[in-house]
Amino acid sequence: MLVLTRRAGESIMIDDDIELKVLKIRGSQVHIGIDAPRSAAVHRKEVWLRIHGEPKAAESK
Repeated sequence: MLVLTRRAGESIMIDDDIELKVLKIRGSQVHIGIDAPRSAAVHRKEVWLRIHGEPKAAESK
């Protein structure tokens, strides 16, 4: 995992066409803006897991 430190107003670029921008930080909440092509699917991880089917946690124990 790549870990980067950014302040409010700073961005991270993914490839040539996806920008993640830290909009503001308030306490433990970080507000992130995502500028990506319409063809790129963008979901919160918990939504993505529901869409793709959550892995069975019981099998890994």
